Amino acid sequence: MTTDTEEPTLTVDELAARAGVTVRTVRFYSSRGLLPPPVIGPRRVGHYSQEHLARLALIEELQRQGMTLAAIERHLQQLPADLSAQDLALHRAVVASWAQDAAEDVTREELERRAGRPLGEEDLERLVAMNIIERAEDTSDSLERSDSPDSSGSFRVDPALLALGVQLLDVPLAHESILAARGVLLEHSRAAARELSALLREAVGEHESVAAVKSLSAHMQPLVVQALLTTFQRSLKEELREWLKES
Repeated sequence: MTTDTEEPTLTVDELAARAGVTVRTVRFYSSRGLLPPPVIGPRRVGHYSQEHLARLALIEELQRQGMTLAAIERHLQQLPADLSAQDLALHRAVVASWAQDAAEDVTREELERRAGRPLGEEDLERLVAMNIIERAEDTSDSLERSDSPDSSGSFRVDPALLALGVQLLDVPLAHESILAARGVLLEHSRAAARELSALLREAVGEHESVAAVKSLSAHMQPLVVQALLTTFQRSLKEELREWLKES
């Protein structure tokens, strides 16, 4: 696995902080072979790449799905060894898509621990606008908190989306552009879901049992998700190639 030279390398402490885990966890995963060894730099200091960070996020996501470490190890061994950080992030996105809705109420301290970084008030507002988190404020003290933006407070967070939201905080795009992109994705994904649902209803027929409908959906859903992800990825690459030709 190569290190992206355009990305800053991370020490083990920085990697753990960015991933929202402890240094002990990073070392444990490394000892199990779940993480490749770091690049050893001057003074024998290990440096980790964005691929390490993406692989660590994937491991954490697989654990949230209930996989044992042995199963995760077998899963990772089946992946190509030269996957980029972007490839690993896409793979994690597919894994996370099967997670049940499991929003949690956390303190700001816990939210920052999971985010792997301090979150300023502007960061929190952007995460709220992207529907990654919600402020869990009691009506009795909402006025007091509004006068104290640095109050710790509590938040309702979607764990499956938090890592993605934190990454978007560093994307060099205006907040309005990110929200507009989110709107486009929601609009077209919902339209695709409605049309696919109509096709399935027509294929199943009105007189099929509920069990038959659930069975067909269970078989079709992974194929549809994979098809949508693959098609979108290829279409986006084609659009970028055309854009670069014109520039």
